[in-house]
Amino acid sequence: MTGANTLFLRVEGALQAWGHNSKFVIRRTMPAPTKSGILGMICCARGLPRVEARGYLRRLNALCMGVRTDRAGLRWWDYHTVGARVGMLRADGKGVKRTKRSGKSFIETLVTRREYLCDASFLVALQGDNGLVREVHRSLAAPEWPVCLGRRSCPPSLPVVSGNQSMDLGEFPDLRSALCSQAWRPRHRREPFPRAPLLCFTEWRPSQEQPFAPPDADVWYDVPVSLEPPVHRPRLVQEIHVKAGTGKDVPVGSPRQHHTPPPPRPRADYRNAGYMRKRAQRIEQDQHLCVFCKTPATTVQHVTYRRAGGDEETEDLRSLCRLCHDAVTMVEYGLGMGLDRINPEDPCWRERIIATREKIIRYRSLATRRRRLAAEEVV
Repeated sequence: MTGANTLFLRVEGALQAWGHNSKFVIRRTMPAPTKSGILGMICCARGLPRVEARGYLRRLNALCMGVRTDRAGLRWWDYHTVGARVGMLRADGKGVKRTKRSGKSFIETLVTRREYLCDASFLVALQGDNGLVREVHRSLAAPEWPVCLGRRSCPPSLPVVSGNQSMDLGEFPDLRSALCSQAWRPRHRREPFPRAPLLCFTEWRPSQEQPFAPPDADVWYDVPVSLEPPVHRPRLVQEIHVKAGTGKDVPVGSPRQHHTPPPPRPRADYRNAGYMRKRAQRIEQDQHLCVFCKTPATTVQHVTYRRAGGDEETEDLRSLCRLCHDAVTMVEYGLGMGLDRINPEDPCWRERIIATREKIIRYRSLATRRRRLAAEEVV
């Protein structure tokens, strides 16, 4: 690892935005992270303000950058307002734009549309001097300021670097071999590996083997010279395709997310001494009457199971007769309710409980009934 010349970054998040040449009210995003966006992230991790980053950007621009598109994501537009009570400069630069209404002057708010990449994932490789690569790795592993994916409103959903040098650093002859060395990993075990080739954007620089740019190279104006004011130079970017799968260019690794069983659900323990004590207290509190129909109460109903199993409080229970208890339970099961259940004292449930009581009386077979009947059930 002493001669590592490549740093790998995982750029993944719910939203990303990588501006290129967008201006004014329409702000588009590039299909992959730009060099200015990644280098700006590094300056942010070092705690460098925009005006102080110019000198460090000269060093960072020596790094050669490649991007592998593991998931392209979906393009999504959002509505923004800019300059509320602050104002935006006019196009001629002569002052804040104002509008007049009812004889009064108001600062004009600018309405903009901004594009994002949703649910995208990229592998970024930065290749260059060993010392600079390790310096960048240390900054991103312990950032001074929170990093973002293009815009401040786009935090990463995964750490940009793992912090493990053996995983984040490597030595490779070129960007293509570096991008192919890292496995494509599904989010979960049921996600199929991509059948279409993965699109990569690699920075082209002249060499002895290839002194002239290939005809398919594109020009991206994303080499940052200054962040304040924003000044960018062009670079040549080449699109290449690599295939993922067994025996292909890119291996397929293990899923990032593993099945996590849900936390154990609290269940009632009707033999628990604590529950029996609270049950008796609740029936006593309700004067031994059903809170719904005011007939003698024979049981209690859990209105929440969050403390079930012996830790119940009296407010978790309601006294009910057997018929009302069965009716409330049938409504709960029909609705698929979870920990929080029906409070039979709530007026919003009254009509439904009454209708369910009538169904029980009408359709329940006397021969198959396993419990003591109330007087109104014997019809």
